[in-house]
Amino acid sequence: MFEDMNQFLLYAKKLFEYPLVRLGSTDLTLKGLVLVAVWMTLIVVIDRTMRRIVVERILRRTHLEPSLQFAISRIIGYCLVVLGGYIALQAAGIDLSSLAIVAGAVGVGIGFGLQNIINNFVSGLIILAERPVALGHRVEVAGVAGIVTQIKLRSTVVVTNDNISIIVPNSEFIARPVTNWSHGDPKVRLRLAIGVAYGSDVEKLARLMVEVAAAHPATLKDPPPKLFFVGFGQSSLDFELGVWTATMSARPIQYRSDLFYAIERSLRQNHIEIPFPQRDLHIRSGTLKIDQDPQGPPSGPSARM
Repeated sequence: MFEDMNQFLLYAKKLFEYPLVRLGSTDLTLKGLVLVAVWMTLIVVIDRTMRRIVVERILRRTHLEPSLQFAISRIIGYCLVVLGGYIALQAAGIDLSSLAIVAGAVGVGIGFGLQNIINNFVSGLIILAERPVALGHRVEVAGVAGIVTQIKLRSTVVVTNDNISIIVPNSEFIARPVTNWSHGDPKVRLRLAIGVAYGSDVEKLARLMVEVAAAHPATLKDPPPKLFFVGFGQSSLDFELGVWTATMSARPIQYRSDLFYAIERSLRQNHIEIPFPQRDLHIRSGTLKIDQDPQGPPSGPSARM
């Protein structure tokens, strides 16, 4: 029984030390692969533990913004993974200097097939470092509008007002214009288009619209609301109601809807008409002469208007 066990252990040792791939002056064995896997698992556990400790016990005491705390913890985690990967390869007995040829082949693959992944990864690092967007910011990019809830290695999660999670590649935030309603001062001016019929009392309209806008609790008092006369339309006098608010980062659609409801109600109660497109048709009297084809029916009836 002991001889069988010794033979099994000897066979297992030979199997684990059997060279799989030759890397320069060293051989990559099954034992080395197992050591790398163990080390990488340990590194991931250490990374998550360290990030939690750094955020909960160190960064929160600095009174930094939550988005900045998240960015610092992410960068620290990436550094730990890179350093741990290097240590894992060294512990497995793999000579990194012998990986030059492999690195060159990988570089060619990155240049062709993995360029989008690398682009998104680098863009994620830029986002975490420069913080053009951060957790909790309301953004609009590539037709997507919502709150940033996660910034990952390759993508960013944006949750819309309909509670739908949209996965946006990080490169979109670097390569495209991004509207960030929460960046810097959240106070913004909103312009609402209003059209009234010709002949309306514009002074009365200006007073009513300013009162309607000021009555909403989300409208800022300073600067005050103001009605702008923007032009003469085909069927209406065109105005823009400018209102300042800080709620565009939280409930933009609800704020617009409340103001439009209040504007329509005020115009209706004060008998100010909201016009619709109209066309005037003028018919001139006279004689229309039509040539008749002798070979066929007349090309059109003779008409006297």
